[in-house]
Amino acid sequence: MHSLPHRSFPQTRLRRPRQYTWSRDLVAETKLSVDDLILPLFIRENDTSPEIAAMPGVRRYTMDEVVRVAEESCVLGIPLLALFPYTPNSLKDAEGGEALNENNLLNRALKRLKREFGHDIGLLADVALDPYTDHGHDGVIRWGRIDNDETVHVLKQQAILHAQCGADIVAPSDMMDGRIGSIRQALDQANLHHVKILSYAAKYATAFYGPYRDAVGAGKIATLEEPFLKNKLTYQLDPRNVQEALHEASLDISEGADMIMVKPGILYLDVLYRIKEKLQVPTYAYHISGEYTMLRLAAEHGYLDYEKCMIETLFAFKRAGADGIFTYTALDAAKLLQQQ
Repeated sequence: MHSLPHRSFPQTRLRRPRQYTWSRDLVAETKLSVDDLILPLFIRENDTSPEIAAMPGVRRYTMDEVVRVAEESCVLGIPLLALFPYTPNSLKDAEGGEALNENNLLNRALKRLKREFGHDIGLLADVALDPYTDHGHDGVIRWGRIDNDETVHVLKQQAILHAQCGADIVAPSDMMDGRIGSIRQALDQANLHHVKILSYAAKYATAFYGPYRDAVGAGKIATLEEPFLKNKLTYQLDPRNVQEALHEASLDISEGADMIMVKPGILYLDVLYRIKEKLQVPTYAYHISGEYTMLRLAAEHGYLDYEKCMIETLFAFKRAGADGIFTYTALDAAKLLQQQ
């Protein structure tokens, strides 16, 4: 008859803390809270469709609706809203002139939200021209290319307008060279020292932005004839590169950025980790539209558990070093975290 092995083997039993919920919580290395969530919101005029076919569960909100979502976000404890406008085609042109209209949709939304909520919730305004150009690019086109310096000249004016209208954070997402230093100098000269800059320093030219471009109506790039304008590879980062992202982030911090963004999120967690480890600055990640849509559609077809996969995804961002996560799941995640 064989005797059972001695009960002292093995001496180290890593399963011990895993036995109960309370003990797993006690030794958990990564924490996720509502404070980590940033809610992107698409805003629209009253006569624009709310539906975003490519993003189930996400919609465009009118001004009144945005106020109600902001109220809900405050109750849930979400600290920051990121606003993105859907601009009607009638207001778009090649230069993106609507971006400099003090009364454009985004600026009106900033004014109203700041008036109604004060400092109870933070407001972030995206700084780029793609919602306003009829070609869908983030910059001004000259001679078949994106003109970097002329675009920066427009962007710093746009950033000042957003700040004056109530933005607590301006977030240049255009990837033009030198725009952080120019915007910081312009804000300071306008006595807007308190306004923070979150730089999309590591924004990659990914194929996963498609649903977002549908949401803001900026999807015409592929129809352009000029070879340098058929995509955004001349200004967004090459998906093959990591050191370049570190260089971009270092430059933007030196030029006055307060925070760094890595975008996309799930596919670029290695970049997020390395930027956070090297620079030790506030670093954020964007759970982008394509990543969100894959999860949502898989869940709707019964292939994945939406809530469990959503929370696991958010933990992945935190584990990689994210100080905050831009995610279309923010409201759902906040409600789930409150229940837990």
